[in-house]
Amino acid sequence: MQPTQANYQIYEQDYPEWLGITLNQLQNRDLENIDWEHLIEEIAALGNEQRLKVESYLLRLLIHLLLYNYWSSEKHWSGRGWEKEIDNFRLELDLLLESKVLYNHCTKILDKIYIKARNNAIRKSELSPEIFPENCPYSLTEILNPEWLP
Repeated sequence: MQPTQANYQIYEQDYPEWLGITLNQLQNRDLENIDWEHLIEEIAALGNEQRLKVESYLLRLLIHLLLYNYWSSEKHWSGRGWEKEIDNFRLELDLLLESKVLYNHCTKILDKIYIKARNNAIRKSELSPEIFPENCPYSLTEILNPEWLP
């Protein structure tokens, strides 16, 4: 039996029900009745969502590392808050980067994300762009190390 119009309607009308049915079909190896179109769409979306989370946390982590490192006039007032944010972003990344695929993605996008973080730090601090290095001054190991601060 091929997936019916009802399978598609369940997906549109009751997503949790569709998930339950699809999971049950997979567990029972009922491959003929699976709504493959939506299952493929959902798996692709899940992968994209995870990559976007890595990018978002890495961006925010780099912004805070840059501010902590280079905005010395504000460090007295904001330093502890930046440290807490740095810790939080590292924790979130640590969970995501248990996946080798997401870790590899993180290494590939570091330079691109650094440029965005640098631009954001420049706007936020209103410091001269020359203060912030054009290329990422931190290794990924340092960035992710919970014991390290610049």
